[in-house]
Amino acid sequence: MMSKQVVPDHKLASVAPMINCNDVERKDVELVLVKKRNGLQCANSTIVNSPAGGEPERRETWGKKVDFLLSVVGFAVDLANVWRFPFLCYKNGGGAFLIPYLLFLLIAGMPLFYMELALGQFNREGAATVWKICPIFKGVGYAVILIALYVGFYYNVIIAWSLFYLFSSFTSDLPWAHCNNYWNSKNCTDPKLFNTSLLGNGTKYSKYKITPAAEYYERGVLNLHESAGIHNLGLPRWQLILCLLVVIIILYFSLWKGVKTSGKVVWITATMPYMVLFVLLIRGITLPGAMNGIKAYLSIDFERLKEAQVWIDAATQIFYSLGAGFGVIIAFASYNKFDNNCYRDAIFTSSINCVTSFFSGFAIFSVLGYMAFKHGVDISEVATDGPGLVFVIYPEAISTLPGSTFWAIMFFIMLLTLGIDSAMGGMEAVVTGITDDFKILKKHRKLFTLVTAGGTFLVALLCITNGGIYVFTLLDQFAAGTAILFGVLIEAIGVSWFYGVDRFSEDIKQMTGFKPGLYWRLCWKFVSPAFLLFVIIVSIVKFKPLTYDEYVFPNWANLVGWGIAVSSMSLVPIYAIYKLLTVRGTLKERIAYCITPENEHYLVEQGKVQQFKLEHWLAI
Repeated sequence: MMSKQVVPDHKLASVAPMINCNDVERKDVELVLVKKRNGLQCANSTIVNSPAGGEPERRETWGKKVDFLLSVVGFAVDLANVWRFPFLCYKNGGGAFLIPYLLFLLIAGMPLFYMELALGQFNREGAATVWKICPIFKGVGYAVILIALYVGFYYNVIIAWSLFYLFSSFTSDLPWAHCNNYWNSKNCTDPKLFNTSLLGNGTKYSKYKITPAAEYYERGVLNLHESAGIHNLGLPRWQLILCLLVVIIILYFSLWKGVKTSGKVVWITATMPYMVLFVLLIRGITLPGAMNGIKAYLSIDFERLKEAQVWIDAATQIFYSLGAGFGVIIAFASYNKFDNNCYRDAIFTSSINCVTSFFSGFAIFSVLGYMAFKHGVDISEVATDGPGLVFVIYPEAISTLPGSTFWAIMFFIMLLTLGIDSAMGGMEAVVTGITDDFKILKKHRKLFTLVTAGGTFLVALLCITNGGIYVFTLLDQFAAGTAILFGVLIEAIGVSWFYGVDRFSEDIKQMTGFKPGLYWRLCWKFVSPAFLLFVIIVSIVKFKPLTYDEYVFPNWANLVGWGIAVSSMSLVPIYAIYKLLTVRGTLKERIAYCITPENEHYLVEQGKVQQFKLEHWLAI
């Protein structure tokens, strides 16, 4: 096994700048010996750096390999797999939608996922400090950390809603099954009393606001009828405050001790949704009309592939579904052992995510088929996505089943666990990214995690006010929309062009023993950046002013939203300018220092800057 000792400066001349990983036991080697201006570092499975004159720093690793896999799967498989993909598939040609979806998975989703896993594992750093490979891009790390924080502000609220519904399900008389509650309006109508003329007036059943389930969500949970708009938020509801507090406490105690604790929590949160989804599917396919729903879900319409929107939806869904760009994959991978096969992990976890999305569609559309049969309408009348699906339509269907209490409890446990592990991933990205950059905080991880969780809780209170759904909608639209696409685009350019896809491939070879094939290298350097640029342009061109059902957001709200998006994106050029101004030397030397990996800064002094050579930019 390699020595953990820091080599003194005076012995530099007698030490080779690099040790071949094949000459030592791979299972014990995490980092190879690299030459640095201020000394050498040599590490095994837990050492990540050796500050000059100090003791090597040990980095925590996952207790078991399966802890890591479950964490990645748990993060990537979230609520969107249930409430968005099935509806997109149905809306965009059924089975035909799988063609663009799988295409974008292969040329962009999976390569970007693989890139982040390898990047985090080799450098053993969070989203910010991983950019020691190209210092000028460190602002990208700060940007994605900020985006992950923004997402936590509203994503935790969805989990709080799920918890609220779960608590409300522990009764033999589900509160959204009838109109005899204090929150119901005088217009509340039992779905059994809906007549054909009412259903045929141009409004889809899924959009009716006067059903017991719809009124429970908007009046009983959100208290939306007490707000006139985003300018009139009102106070947070005490019931939701308690639910949100429980969620934050769960997140804190899952993360406070690092991956040793979070890796155990995901054994429940990452596996429970699959068990519940399977049970719901078995129950769903036994319902009358279920087969009609599944047929509608899978019906193949190749004509739809001629429409640009279908391809846009597929590109957007595959990107957001895998969760690249939030700093989470980098953070999780940074706790892996150095010789872990990240290539196999990338294929396995990204495939599991997509299969889960497809599988969930059967559980969802079997119930939607039942709803359509029950009301004597077409599937299109009840099919919807987002919160309307999981908090209105599906609960309503459940309330009509024998043993409705049991099915409600099962369904909301699934939503709760789907949300928890994804929220854990987002908060871990923030904590790991910041503590890796500011070592003083790493020594006080528990306290910093508490501050992060507490801050998230305080901001999230805005989303559980009477008009909180408007704040939620604004954050959902802008916090991680164009901003995260921009962040990943710059990340892909930084890794494959400035650091060099050839050098990145050699890093992977040191870890896994084999170099990525030409397919992956071409995707990293050309296809994935082009894909991201395409999606960014489309997201800007297709932007529409915010609305929530019939409510149109004022112009100032859209400006606030763009301000939130720009606040994270702007960190990229701001840090780049800061870095250029703070390094020493002429402009050329400053640029050289900024785009050369930190452990090769000695080459700048020797005038051997690889990025100043044409071969670097042409290499694949």
